[in-house]
Amino acid sequence: MKIARFSHNDAIQYGILDEQELVVLAGDPMFAGFDTTGERVPLADAALLAPVIPRSKVVCVGKNYHDHAAEMGGVAPEEPLLFLKPNTSVIGPGDTIVRPTLSEQTEHEGELAVVIGRIAKNVKAENALDYVFGYTVANDVTARDLQRKDGQWTRGKGFDTFCPLGPVIETEFDDADATIETRVNGEVRQHAPLSDMIHSVADIIEYASAVFTLLPGDVILTGTPAGVGRFAAGDTVEVEVSGIGILRNTVRDALPVA
Repeated sequence: MKIARFSHNDAIQYGILDEQELVVLAGDPMFAGFDTTGERVPLADAALLAPVIPRSKVVCVGKNYHDHAAEMGGVAPEEPLLFLKPNTSVIGPGDTIVRPTLSEQTEHEGELAVVIGRIAKNVKAENALDYVFGYTVANDVTARDLQRKDGQWTRGKGFDTFCPLGPVIETEFDDADATIETRVNGEVRQHAPLSDMIHSVADIIEYASAVFTLLPGDVILTGTPAGVGRFAAGDTVEVEVSGIGILRNTVRDALPVA
């Protein structure tokens, strides 16, 4: 089931995607279930929004593909390498990624994103998927020069607009045979099976929930494959996960501070 968060007639609503229509839900399905209102909205008449706004945090995993760890100049860590993005970095499909004036090297990192549906603390891997509401697509936008300069990742990963999510949440996703691909202006930059992930979704949830409580609506980014690279103002960046959809965003430079 594909769940969208969308704007229509100046109202923000949730709906189930049914081909080219949205079956309108009575409320946020994470908390209100899947009762419908009987209304249908043509997909063409709706503006898709970020399918979830994390209640508290975006948890990210670095170097979770061997080939990406190698292109970053190292080996993959034995345990998940965690960092956080603020929820103010989240934007939706069709929104604009803004390249900050502080950075000269802004890069894409296409990723599978996991949306937590229940309070999770000290969860074991064998039960971890019971805490997942669904899956969506993410772009872990990174100011690579600032990441290297700072020696830690908060600033380089945390700018406003640096966490595009969407286009929908798939509640019945199976990552066993799925692939991820990132394109810039139609040129393929990244392509890999999700099975190449070193640490599985279940293992990541177990590891992260031992550190901090995961709340409904929190999002976990599961890492990116090799092929990360720069993009510039005017570019269109697409991240596609088979079985979920395409997350598409355009890019512009930030206006100079007066």
